[in-house]
Amino acid sequence: MFSRITQVTSAQSRDPETTAEALPKSWDPSAVEADLYQGWVDAGYFTADASSAKPGYSIVLPPPNVTGSLHMGHALDHTLMDTLTRRKRMQGYEVLWLPGMDHAGIATQTIVEKQLAAEGTSREELGREAFIERVWQWKAESGGTIAGQMRRLGDGVDWSRDRFTMDEGLSRAVQTIFKRMYDDGLIYRAERLVNWSPAQQTAISDIEVKYEDVEGELVSFRYGSLDDAEPHIVVATTRMETMLGDTAIAVHPDDERYRDLIGVELDHPFLDRKIPVIADDYVDPEFGSGAVKITPAHDPNDFAIGQRHHLPMITIMDETARIEGTGTRFDGLDRFEARVAVREALAEQGRIVKEVRPYLHSVGHSERAGEPIEPRLSMQWWVSVEALAKAAGDAVRDSETVIHPASQEPRWFAWVDDMHDWTISRQLWWGHRIPIWYGPNGEVECFGPDDTVPEGWEQDPDVLDTWFSSGLWPFSTMGWPDKTAELDKFYPTSVLVTGYDILFFWVARMMMFGTYVGKLDASGFSGRDARVPFHDVFLHGLVRDEHGRKMSKSKGNGIDPLDWVDRFGADALRFTLARGANPGSDISVGESHAQSSRNFATKLFNATKFALMNGARVGELPAGEQLTVADRWILSRLDEVLAEVDEGFESYEFSKACEALYHFAWDEVCDWYLELSKVQVAEGGERAERTALVLGTVLDKLLRALHPVMPFVTEVLWKTLTGSESVVVAQWPTPSGAPADVDAARRVEDLQKLITEVRRFRSDQGLKPGQRVAATVDGLDAAGLAELRPQLDSLARLEGAGDGFAATATVEVRLSTGTATVAIDTSGTVDVEAERKRAAKDLAAAEKELAGTSAKLGNEQFLSKAPDAVVEKIKTRRDLAEAEVARLKAKLEGLAGR
Repeated sequence: MFSRITQVTSAQSRDPETTAEALPKSWDPSAVEADLYQGWVDAGYFTADASSAKPGYSIVLPPPNVTGSLHMGHALDHTLMDTLTRRKRMQGYEVLWLPGMDHAGIATQTIVEKQLAAEGTSREELGREAFIERVWQWKAESGGTIAGQMRRLGDGVDWSRDRFTMDEGLSRAVQTIFKRMYDDGLIYRAERLVNWSPAQQTAISDIEVKYEDVEGELVSFRYGSLDDAEPHIVVATTRMETMLGDTAIAVHPDDERYRDLIGVELDHPFLDRKIPVIADDYVDPEFGSGAVKITPAHDPNDFAIGQRHHLPMITIMDETARIEGTGTRFDGLDRFEARVAVREALAEQGRIVKEVRPYLHSVGHSERAGEPIEPRLSMQWWVSVEALAKAAGDAVRDSETVIHPASQEPRWFAWVDDMHDWTISRQLWWGHRIPIWYGPNGEVECFGPDDTVPEGWEQDPDVLDTWFSSGLWPFSTMGWPDKTAELDKFYPTSVLVTGYDILFFWVARMMMFGTYVGKLDASGFSGRDARVPFHDVFLHGLVRDEHGRKMSKSKGNGIDPLDWVDRFGADALRFTLARGANPGSDISVGESHAQSSRNFATKLFNATKFALMNGARVGELPAGEQLTVADRWILSRLDEVLAEVDEGFESYEFSKACEALYHFAWDEVCDWYLELSKVQVAEGGERAERTALVLGTVLDKLLRALHPVMPFVTEVLWKTLTGSESVVVAQWPTPSGAPADVDAARRVEDLQKLITEVRRFRSDQGLKPGQRVAATVDGLDAAGLAELRPQLDSLARLEGAGDGFAATATVEVRLSTGTATVAIDTSGTVDVEAERKRAAKDLAAAEKELAGTSAKLGNEQFLSKAPDAVVEKIKTRRDLAEAEVARLKAKLEGLAGR
């Protein structure tokens, strides 16, 4: 730190103009971002030292799919994580931001299988080993697009620790925890209902099922006799083909209509099977006929009823969702073909009672394949989650892990307290193969990574759900189950940053595995409290378009974050996202937001360049009594803003921190202090020297505070300002500790008010912005603004009153300690006739607007039909028009006497 201070001081002996000329003519992000980033990586700024004596701070990157590319949700995730880690690094922490990617079992296998199909072959023809080798080849050649995109964003990750969920070390972790859980009875094999993808021919997880509203048909048909006097019952379904697997009809036990039918068996229309009528509280007697067909092997609710009533569970489809094994003419038909064929066959028998077209209902679809999933009874491997979910819930209840915002806690508890067992097996080849082996005599054994498998034993063909390996991510990436320096230094991780939409999937699984491993391996983490995988969970919202709509390909409203990087720069993208990010809140962004952020970066660039040209430098500040009111004001505001920024970042309120920095930089530093400082610099001598030091101090701390969000422009500007190595490893700026300068704040606020009112008057009078006018000012002494008269004259474009001065107008401004009166002579400065015509034209337009809006608001028919928001908008327009009419009339009255 001492050498860096020496470096800063010596750098300021340079000529100000030469220092400013070190900056390019204008800010062009594309010209510098790539080289800056590579320089940071080469310097090792992002490489964590597990042996460091600094306190540790760690985040593991939610691993994106190896098949994917960055979308706006990723860009938000990465911006927020990078902001947190850059700030902590500047605060003196040893920071690990660990990157990596997920092998994405289904998605990756699908891509490679499509390639094989295009070549006229298939995975079956290649065989398992050759197919896996082909996938690894694809990963080496085409996977990892996101890594390059992360560099474009400026992600300060430790690339030396880049991990992949199929790495050898992570595979070792997967096998280890599987065996421990299997031996503990937490992993078992059972035939249960799963989400089945006919296209992929595998079970898929809940998170890979997307529900869409689909127009179908609700068909009512009749079981039992066609004679109304004989036992019969009417049921309705949207999936007619599943009636081939019906094993019961359920009614509510209190439904008087069917009391006599409970226990009666009705003939199946196509099969030699009796269908009993059973009573179950699940049935809603008010919906439809009050009777429900039960197909336990193809519906989750029916499966539960089937278990309660010990019903047969008959699978009627093969893995591709074709009818199979029913012994009817429908065997071999696709499920959708069978839906029509069964309905037509029932119609031929006279059993169709009623058809409703269309019928909108929610249908689960495979996220990867796109086709409707099929609930299917299947033999799979499962995790018993009851104890694990309880531990995950208790960790939050006991504040070992804190969820931000706290409003998400009830959703967390609702999920983990009612979690169902998790199916972890997938009928794929790409992934972590389940470490279960079967012996020649029917033996079943789970072998860990260090066990020897007996000769002749065969491994289970299934692989594990991708979420199994990614659930181990916080500790497997640091070398668990071995004892490593990384685990000792950086585990548990400090915070998990992710969207609230996957709270129940990935986060819950990591918490279950983390609490399980922490309980087993307390000594494995050097005796530290490692019972949870992360101390904080920060849940941000979704990124939506500027109209608040969810981004999607179908709507055509998606935004490629890299497109914004190309057009506006990485800083603009990052600031746009961080500025809108608060715990649990969605973010609406559009191109105008990115342009605004680009303008902000340009404003910072131009302001710093201007300050450098005026001698801004970093050094020891003079004593307070040697500083001007403006100097003391801006330094006091700097302290207040830094405290507000710290509070925002510490509470994950990125928007609060960014808004404070934005308005301080633009509204106070650029719009006011730089302008006020021009007058002080122009005085020369010690006043100019002191102003240069204040300018340098303010910009130094401001750039350092902005760096975590806007790393590129701040790096260029800060290095030029200070002559130091890099803002990446600079010290985080903190408030000086001095009490707030209330007097300076009051006086500058009065000055701002006075200048603003004079400027408004000048604008109303049609004076050109740079045109100076003669004026006298009374009341400055009483307001304590006498020493600021030069700044008032400069910013309000006033000049002293000479001989023959005759005021043509006065501006009275009420200040905190009295009234200041500015008498102005505008004679000869305004083309009165031209200004009169312009004001009259503007007045006519304002009166037209006022008449139109007033007429609409006086129309009762319009008011009764228009939405409240539209009415409020018109009221606002009317009020603005009224004010404009009054202003222009007053202006014309003032011009009338001239």
